[in-house]
Amino acid sequence: MNILIINAGSSSLKYQLMDPNSGEVFAKGLCERIYIDGRLTHKVGDKKVVKEVPMPTHAEAITAVLDILVDAEHGVIKSTDEIDAVGHRVVHGGDKFADSCIIDEACIKAIEDCIPLGPLHNPANLMGIRACQAVMPKTPQVAVFDTAFHMTMDPVAYRYAIPKEYYENDSIRRYGFHGTSHKYVTRRAMALMGREDIKIINCHLGNGSSLSAVSEGKCRDTSMGLSPLAGVCMGTRSGDIDACVVQFIMNKYGMTADECLNMLNKKSGVLALSGVSSDFRDIEEAAKAGNTDCALALDKFAFDVRKYIGSYATVLGGCDCLVFTAGVGENSASMRENICRGLEFMGIKIDPVKNNIRGEEVCISTDDSKVKVWIIPTNEELMIAQDTAELVMAAK
Repeated sequence: MNILIINAGSSSLKYQLMDPNSGEVFAKGLCERIYIDGRLTHKVGDKKVVKEVPMPTHAEAITAVLDILVDAEHGVIKSTDEIDAVGHRVVHGGDKFADSCIIDEACIKAIEDCIPLGPLHNPANLMGIRACQAVMPKTPQVAVFDTAFHMTMDPVAYRYAIPKEYYENDSIRRYGFHGTSHKYVTRRAMALMGREDIKIINCHLGNGSSLSAVSEGKCRDTSMGLSPLAGVCMGTRSGDIDACVVQFIMNKYGMTADECLNMLNKKSGVLALSGVSSDFRDIEEAAKAGNTDCALALDKFAFDVRKYIGSYATVLGGCDCLVFTAGVGENSASMRENICRGLEFMGIKIDPVKNNIRGEEVCISTDDSKVKVWIIPTNEELMIAQDTAELVMAAK
């Protein structure tokens, strides 16, 4: 089965063509500079081709993707009829979607209704969907939502302690993000542990970071909130912050709410603390060279993650499995060590030799650790492909 994965941004579009059963990626690429001039970067294995292709809209970008997939020189299929379905990443599904769904007019209307909650992403996701519908009208389309995995939270976790009218009238609540990643690593953790009735704390750590507390495969709490700004400090995001800090800065420096939120989203986090970079690799190098601001940025990030791990163990009533995933979680041995340092009271003990690894699925805890600690490389595209295939097959 061939599933085309589409992740549409406002002026870009990422894609992969893969087999949902084996996980084999036949081709992948990126359309960028949509609305400006258009550039397509296409990869098949180790081979890469870059083409300048006019892309006045997302429809032309989709057409360019389909053309190169069947191209005699660079393609991997003979006809677009070989594409069995398209899976679309959609960032915000609000509380309307607790799972992925086959796209129809009702689904599109619900995604449109969620635009106030996801103003930067949902319009772009919809452009990708409509573009695919225009050029592939007979191919089934599936929406896979970043927020869906977290919809199993109870009100005690997702409700904010603000007047009820804002929840009832405006749907203001905790939603959480990175749900496709959390869902994927949850399934892998249960498979690796050989049980589904386990308590898992997932740490999706990268430029954007979020944690989730999971029991029996269901999310009980997650660190991001109404938006991806909440939770631990991140590459450029502040994470949790006293709302009065926002008021103080706005009043003193004459900022609008949008300007202040732009600062909290794009100029804060470890970038602000380190004064060097939002890239953890750069910060680690500078910290090794003696930069104390960079050392503080790393320690602050580890402190925030460690604090959430402790609180989520309380939410779950224990922890059987701690998972590290995403760019930093998969690749930074020093950050994993820093985070786990001090968690021995929870039964978390990592083996420094096992921990000295990058990007591989492996257990890094000691043999006598009560909590198993795993590195599980995330694969959001495979999760989207599997959800898409499952829904399409069930609908036949």
